[in-house]
Amino acid sequence: MPKQELVVLGQSDEADETGACCPSLLTAPLDEEQAAELAKVFKALGDPVRLRLLSMIASRAGGEVCVCDLTPAFDLSQPTISHHLKLLRQAGLIDCERRGTWVYYWLLPETTARLADLLTHRPVDATS
Repeated sequence: MPKQELVVLGQSDEADETGACCPSLLTAPLDEEQAAELAKVFKALGDPVRLRLLSMIASRAGGEVCVCDLTPAFDLSQPTISHHLKLLRQAGLIDCERRGTWVYYWLLPETTARLADLLTHRPVDATS
């Protein structure tokens, strides 16, 4: 499978006023580039089928799931499921590897962790 362009959320070498490397959405305004990157992730998550796929992949024992186990859970064609999985990959939420005739998917926890950090309100310590 060709490598897809991954969205990188809020990566920065600088810490914000809370000491975190990735400022919260609630503590610092997003610049134009950050907003565009984040919008791609939210767009990928903004579909019920993709949310279910992500949940099925993330909750799978062993950390990965074969596409052959995902497709039967939906009343959709295999190409439609593949399209949804492609959008999740492009958003940097999952990755995959072909093994023989099947493709296996797994969650990229660093992306979901960055997304959670970005959305988490961290109170600013007034004594600092």
